Amino acid sequence: MLTAEMVVDGLVPSSPVVSPDGRRVAYVACAAGKDDQLWVATGEGAPRRLDVPVARVTAPRWAADSESIFFLADERLYRVGREPADWGSGIQTYCLLADPDLVAVAVADEPADPLVRGNPPPARLRVLDLRTGEVRLLAEFGERHVAEVVQRPGGGPLAVLTWASAELGPGRVEPALHLVDPETGAVTDLGATPAEAGTPVWSGGEVMYPARTPPGLQSGPAVFDGTHRNLTEGMTACPVELVQVDDGAPLVVVADGLDTAVCRLDHGRPVEVFRTTGRLTQLSANGGVLAAIVSTADQPSDVHVGPIGGPLHRRSDTRPELRDVTWGVQERLAYRAADGLALDGLLVLPPGRTHADGPFPLVTLVHGGPDDRYADEFMLHWAHWGQWLAHAGYAAFLPNPRGGFGHGHEFAASVAGAVGQEEWTDILTGIDLLVAEGVADPERLGIGGWSHGGFMAAWAVGQTGRFAAAVMGAGISDWGLQVAAGELDAFDAELAGSTGWEGPGPHPHDRRSPISYASAVRTPVLILHGAEDTNVPLAQSEYFHRALRHHGVEHEFVVYPGEGHSIRQRAHQLDVLTRTRAWFTRHLPPTPDLAG
Repeated sequence: MLTAEMVVDGLVPSSPVVSPDGRRVAYVACAAGKDDQLWVATGEGAPRRLDVPVARVTAPRWAADSESIFFLADERLYRVGREPADWGSGIQTYCLLADPDLVAVAVADEPADPLVRGNPPPARLRVLDLRTGEVRLLAEFGERHVAEVVQRPGGGPLAVLTWASAELGPGRVEPALHLVDPETGAVTDLGATPAEAGTPVWSGGEVMYPARTPPGLQSGPAVFDGTHRNLTEGMTACPVELVQVDDGAPLVVVADGLDTAVCRLDHGRPVEVFRTTGRLTQLSANGGVLAAIVSTADQPSDVHVGPIGGPLHRRSDTRPELRDVTWGVQERLAYRAADGLALDGLLVLPPGRTHADGPFPLVTLVHGGPDDRYADEFMLHWAHWGQWLAHAGYAAFLPNPRGGFGHGHEFAASVAGAVGQEEWTDILTGIDLLVAEGVADPERLGIGGWSHGGFMAAWAVGQTGRFAAAVMGAGISDWGLQVAAGELDAFDAELAGSTGWEGPGPHPHDRRSPISYASAVRTPVLILHGAEDTNVPLAQSEYFHRALRHHGVEHEFVVYPGEGHSIRQRAHQLDVLTRTRAWFTRHLPPTPDLAG
């Protein structure tokens, strides 16, 4: 029997990184409420856990000799392996330089007291001498915030990405790219980049970087060269990661529908090298070897390793306790939207059941973002309830409506200024298809999700009375409030179509806010939110709670102390799972013999 403890207590791998000699892969593994673990896998034998002196491990990177591993913890730089040591404070990111005794670091200025809102202290580019611990300023960018630093392989200039502000929202809107001489600190400005530019990589002497497709913010990702030319223009899939290769053109991880491809930028254009069913993420390359986190429909996330040409094979085994569990069959769906647009998604059935056993109570689970996607991956997580609900006798529908990644720029950009519109009818079309095929019981429909999925659940119950129950996890109820108080104000404003400060309303965002339709809600709603959420502030759920209370709608409002947008504490993750399943069981009970 699958328990909530089995869901949250397993190790989750992340941040794989290949050593320069290609013989080892380091990665981080963590479980809710436990200290992070640092592991090393080699070509043979079981991975080995390293002793680390801290509770949290981020950004592991190998030293040039492939014997030591550096990482960040609590804004300090640590080294394990040969000659363990730690240095500095306030370090936001770092780059190991060709000189093994030097590290480029982005170190934040001391915060002012009182703090001036809208003007947080930026991180500045400095050089740390590992022999002495001395830190010196390398280059000035005015008050711009240093976000990423990468040196050309083999030595030479640094590619430096800066933001206009250290504040997340405006910073990601106005990045810029620079080259810095590591000896003199001389800066060459390469100009502004499109929004949300990511870590640069080198291809010979040329710099490339990932960013949003201009001019919008709610748009598909793309890859650009140092002259800001879009190298992936016209792709019908989405390049979501750009990966440095020690010798040759960079690699690109491409979200392609329900699957993932790895491509090489051949003469500036992506050419597919191999693909994998499901999700491949966090790709690392070195010494002719690749490592990544891979998850498929029936296999949880693990570290996979292989040659640059593929295929990759599993090298970690983080969830052996799940091996004997019988899982619900996960099916790939393909259908057309009302306007003919091709869509995809997933259907998870109760374990041991087929379509012939339907109709089932159906819960639609909407992904976050909206610029995310469901890949054909293992659906077991505190916030991804596919298998968790299937084991309680439900069928779970996981749609990929327009606005997500996986189908190119136009597909992703189509929800700009129209959030909750066509993406909602895309979801309804999928539900209607499953009802017509006898999979879903039209009298036992539920909907839920986290973040953007929580918004869509709140939106859904104000648009229709078809749902018997809904779960709104950290969702937006009012887009004007979100622009005013959320972390990503400009991005949210583009989704909503207005801000509220254009002049007297009503405004376009009012028509796209669930709060405007609260008087029509009749569906029982479970509202879940972290008390310290800065991405989608708690006031969003408080507002919806008060509206439902005013209109006499059955609901429950649960706040998790000390939690942000993502729930981290073990007890709270357990509560999300048990409370969510109990809510659906109460309002759309499964057929008794289908529950696991």
